[in-house]
Order: sequence, then structure tokens, then C-alpha cells
Amino acid sequence: MLKEKIKQLSKAYFESYRSVRHHLHAHPELSYKEFNTSTFIQKHLNELNIPFKVMAETGVVALIEGKKSNRVIALRADIDALPIQEENNISYASTVPGVMHACGHDVHTSILLGAAKILQETKGHWEGTVKLIFQPGEEKNPGGASIMIKEGVLEDPAPTAIVGLHVHPILETGKLSFIAGKSMASADEIYITVKGKGGHAATPHLTADTVLTASELVVALQQVVSRDRNPFSPSVLSICAINGGFTTNVIPSEVKLMGTFRAMDETWRFEAHKRIQEVVDGVARSTGAKIELKIDVGYPTVYNDPVITERARSIASDTFGKSNVEEGELRMGAEDFGYYSQKIAGCFFRLGTGNKKKNIISGVHTPTFDIDEDAIEIGMRMMATLGATL
Repeated sequence: MLKEKIKQLSKAYFESYRSVRHHLHAHPELSYKEFNTSTFIQKHLNELNIPFKVMAETGVVALIEGKKSNRVIALRADIDALPIQEENNISYASTVPGVMHACGHDVHTSILLGAAKILQETKGHWEGTVKLIFQPGEEKNPGGASIMIKEGVLEDPAPTAIVGLHVHPILETGKLSFIAGKSMASADEIYITVKGKGGHAATPHLTADTVLTASELVVALQQVVSRDRNPFSPSVLSICAINGGFTTNVIPSEVKLMGTFRAMDETWRFEAHKRIQEVVDGVARSTGAKIELKIDVGYPTVYNDPVITERARSIASDTFGKSNVEEGELRMGAEDFGYYSQKIAGCFFRLGTGNKKKNIISGVHTPTFDIDEDAIEIGMRMMATLGATL
């Protein structure tokens, strides 16, 4: 039986791919600079006799052909790390100062490589083609997925569905979670520059007070979410940085603000962009300052196709038991997997990696993030099963 064979192989290869994870974790690379990671993936695929090609400079796309069929399923993993200094005292800690796999992309890549080995060994038992996508630059605009798509990753052959997973430290190892429909928010970056005549703090009437203008903007922009948005449509606008001034008695001539805008509805998302501009223009008129706004349009919402997601959930329940499959939650975080799921049917699910007994509780994007590595075997088994049977 195919599923039993995949289970056996997942157990047999677990230690090998835990070692792969240790290597990747110790040698992280930032977005769009994953050259050594890409070379490592290519070497591994060559050893498995799996044909591949390089896209987006560091991305790798491979094909495994099963029994003849028109069925094409894509499995995706991201490969980049974050600019974070690791604080874990572990043998496989990052060897690169200031760079760390703090979001689990080393885990995703190891799991997909393990699934590739399993699918390659079992390809005489399943139908169609599995396309393996090792994608760069998930952590940084414009998102590696958008570049891969422009270069044809969803063509020749064109997959009918795509699956991705993400480590989830809040979820205990052994469990998986799925949510159909809208799953994760879009993410746009906001950059604002307030300019005006600076001057002495004792004579503000002779200036266009850029600090006060910036302060008004922070408050006024909240109206976009609190008053212009349908309250049943989740959305977040956060100004996260204000930079300007250098002493106590000088009103600066320039203040810069940075922030993020998140939404679950694509139509509202771009309506909100217009409202943000209107608020900026209004504050500029009322204060006499000149305000420049740039909205860097980022990742779209992640939409999980209900049919594909339900099938994946059913496969997970059959593979690991219903008690280990949970309902996922809406998240205002963003993922460039959304580029794929806006084009073809997609399913992006969560893999439990937490373990309170082992004190593995740190969240992603923190310097102490790590996983319960038993999750690697579960991830390999799940991705291989989905590739063979979804």
C-alpha cells in the first residue's frame, strides 16, 4: 500500500533529513542571496536523479514523473533566512553573524527534499507529475514567488494545484491545521516623508512643524481602519517607525515614517490605498508641510481553495488521525504563497513544531526560535502523501 510505504520511508530517512536541516540551519542566507543553499539543493537533487532547472537566480524547480497521467501537483518550500542574530545554544546554530533561519525555511526545505526522495522511490506507484518548487526571497518584497511566476514556474507543465506548509510553534508536534478560504492577509509597506521649514523650537510659528505633522498622521491614519473599513473585514494599519530630529531645541526639516497595511479583502485593500493618500493630502493642507507617500504593494492574500484544502485535510486525517488535525485560524501575517494561490488552486497548511515539555516554545522571527525535530518526519510524510495522492 502506497501510504504505508511512504510512512516507512519517512521513518527510514528521518535522521538523514534532520542532518540536512542542521546543515541548512547552520548556513543561512538572506533573501535573494541563497546561492550556497541553491547549490546544496541542486547537488541533492542530482544525487536523487531528479531533473531540475534554476529560476530567479537561486530558485530550483524539479520534476518527478510518476505513471503517465495529466495530473500535475506542485509542492513548494521557501529557502531564505532572516537578519536576526541567533541566541540558541545548539550544535547546529547559525555560523553567519546576524543571519538566522528564524522562520523555519530550513525545515521547509529539508522536508521537501525528504519528500522528493520518497516520491522518487515510489514513482511507480502513483500517477502524474509532481513539481517541486524551492523558492527564494519569501521574506522580502517583491517576494520570490512573484519572480518565479513571471519566469514561468506555473507553466510547462502547468500544475492544477499547489501545496505549501509552514512551521507553527504554537501547535504541538504531531498536529496539523487547515483553514479553507481566506487564510492570511495581504501586506503593503508604507513609507512617508514629512518635509517643512525647520527652525528653533522656541519659534514654532515660523516653521512647518514636521514632528507635529507626523504625529497627526499617525493618529489620522487609524481612521482608515476604524471608520472607512467594513468592520467584518479584518484589516490592520500600523506605523512602526518615526525618525526625525537630533536635539531638544530644533524642529527638524524632515521626519520619516514607516509602517504596514494588512487586509483580507483585495478590493478593500486598494480602496484603502486611496484613502491613505487622501488622509496624507488632508494633513498636508492643514499643517502646511509637504508630505510624500509611497505604498510598496506587497504580497496578496493567501486564499486556500476549499476543494483542495478539504481533500488535503481528509488525507491528513486519514494519515495521522482526526484528533491530530485542527481547524486553522485567520492570520494577519503575510506570505508570498498568496501569489500562487491567486493563480491556481492552493492549500497552505500549518505543521505543528512546538513542544512545551522540551521547552520549544519560541515564536517565529525570534532569536531563540527552534523546532521539535520530530516534526520533520511528519512533514516529509504529509508532503509526500499529498504529492502522490492529492
